[in-house]
Amino acid sequence: MDDPRAILDAEPMSRFQWIVVAIMIGLNALDGFDVLSISFASPGIAAAWHVKRDALGLVLSMELIGMAVGSILLGRLADRSGRRRVMLVCLAIMAAGMIGASTAGGVKTLSGWRLLTGLGIGGMLAATNAAVAEVTNADRRSIAVVLMAGGYPVGTIVGGLASSWLLARYDWRAIFVFGGVVTACFIPLVLWRAPESIAFLMHRRPPDALSRINATLRRMGHATVERLVLLDATVRPSIGLAALFSGTVARRTVLLTLAYLAHVMTFYFILKWIPKIVVDMGFSPPLAAGVLVWASVGGAAGAGTLGLLTARARLLWLTVTAMLFSTGLVIWFGQGQKDLAGLSLVAAAAGFATNAGIVGLYGLMAQAFPTELRATATGFIIGVGRGGSALAPALAGWLFATGNGLPAVATIMALGSAVGAAALFADRRTLAVLG
Repeated sequence: MDDPRAILDAEPMSRFQWIVVAIMIGLNALDGFDVLSISFASPGIAAAWHVKRDALGLVLSMELIGMAVGSILLGRLADRSGRRRVMLVCLAIMAAGMIGASTAGGVKTLSGWRLLTGLGIGGMLAATNAAVAEVTNADRRSIAVVLMAGGYPVGTIVGGLASSWLLARYDWRAIFVFGGVVTACFIPLVLWRAPESIAFLMHRRPPDALSRINATLRRMGHATVERLVLLDATVRPSIGLAALFSGTVARRTVLLTLAYLAHVMTFYFILKWIPKIVVDMGFSPPLAAGVLVWASVGGAAGAGTLGLLTARARLLWLTVTAMLFSTGLVIWFGQGQKDLAGLSLVAAAAGFATNAGIVGLYGLMAQAFPTELRATATGFIIGVGRGGSALAPALAGWLFATGNGLPAVATIMALGSAVGAAALFADRRTLAVLG
């Protein structure tokens, strides 16, 4: 057999392959903490600098703008230069951005560092989604991608617990120092145990492709190949955004982008505003961080549940159902609760549904596009989605500032999930073949 991709598809998953998947889960968990670090820190920032809600909403949006740019630019780079190389670059950018944020002396400086952090996070998401899809066999691909996406809420859980501990002893800057150090620790781990994707090497064909592919196959415990199968002449070697809007992938690109953009607006309203909303109800910042942890616990449970259900139901319908539940539960969250236990319960339920929708979308992205476009497509969808979703915290801040109460704001922001479900349902015949 001359095609190592066929070997990977057919052979059982080895321990080495699962280790690579675990590292990708860890990287996504890192993304989860790095993104939400500003949410954990926001009550302290608002108190220290006397920042109003509308200005705070803009600060909360900055890394989402960076993520939009990073997803598109670095996602394309991952298809040109390799998934592993982009991961390492992104880790360096994220670590620098987190440490830099801890030194900020005002809103403008902090916004700049958060923009830089978002740049690295955006590229990381595109690279890890492609890497997981390309290191797994055909039977385990969907569950592996869902597990990878489920690392995000795990990172917010660990980060939330660490933030609660840090906020009880230090000020908000300690959160960014902690995040920067942990991010930097992943660089040697990726160098040690995350080889370049075999599918990427097959497509790009560097001079040492055969030796690198065989080295990776041996580490996985699979048979090696004597030569590489010829490339399909119909596959264009050039990679560009225009390819996403041609042929059979154009409709998928448009609908998945719309679905992700709309749903992630609701997702980031919950994750970005919970701590400030809970503090405004009279609770302390450490307790507010605890409520966000419960939202993340729900998110992790949602990811795991959706992953288990992929063996029994189509991924498309699971994702649509999760989005519909997200709409209702975010509206419920907006009705308010009398005590911390009630807030935590509703936050966990909303986190369950919103994150299940996110991981379902990641799974659909990984299956919808060929190797030569996978990271570019994922990066484009995430980039447009995150760029648009940067409006979510700012929009919520503006709605609050103009006199709207929590019930009205939550209802408006919940509509994003409903629009996302409608976008997937509108082209169910095309997307149903994906899972």
